[in-house]
Amino acid sequence: MKGFNKVILAGNVGRDPQIQTFDGRKKASFSLATTTKYRDKDGSLKEITDWHNIVVWGNLAEIVEGYVRKGTPL
Repeated sequence: MKGFNKVILAGNVGRDPQIQTFDGRKKASFSLATTTKYRDKDGSLKEITDWHNIVVWGNLAEIVEGYVRKGTPL
């Protein structure tokens, strides 16, 4: 492996996770909203919301299945 990129996202879950099982291995997918707040040149507060599609497998998928719901902060 030549390089490694790391991203840390903090936001709120946009929809309940979708759980699928493939040959006994679980997959969980859900959307995560992250919001950036800033002031424009006029001093007005602005917000930008970005949506991220998250997919996790195995043990993490089982944890997501048990604890994560729409609106959960992650």
